Amino acid sequence: MQVIQFKFDNERPIYLQLVEQLRIAIVSGAYPAGSRLPSVRELAVMAKVNPNTMQKALAELESDQLIFTERTNGKYVTKDQRRLEKIKSGLAKELVQNYFDAMAKIGITRAESIKYLQK
Repeated sequence: MQVIQFKFDNERPIYLQLVEQLRIAIVSGAYPAGSRLPSVRELAVMAKVNPNTMQKALAELESDQLIFTERTNGKYVTKDQRRLEKIKSGLAKELVQNYFDAMAKIGITRAESIKYLQK
C-alpha cells in the first residue's frame, strides 16, 4: 500500500481536498479494494491535518460507499468493483469536461480540442 502525498491549496476547504485526494487514491488502486485504510490518526499525521478534519473527509467517503467501517477493526475500501468503476468513470468525465472548458476559454472548439489530444 502506498503512502499518499497530500497537497493542499488555500482556495477550498481542506476536508474537500482530502475527500478528492483519498477518492483518487482509492480508485487508482493506491488503496486496493478490500484493503484496510490507515487509522484516522495515521492519515491525519500523513496529511498534517487535525484528526477531526480527516474524520469528516472519511465520513463523506463512507456516505459515498467508497469505504466502510468494521466495528473495532477500522475502515476498509469497498470491495464493490462496479462502485469503484462508477466513481472512476465520473472522475474521468469531470477531467475531460474541465479540459474542454479550459480549451473553450482560450477560443478552441471541442473539435479542435480533440485534434490536440490526438497529436
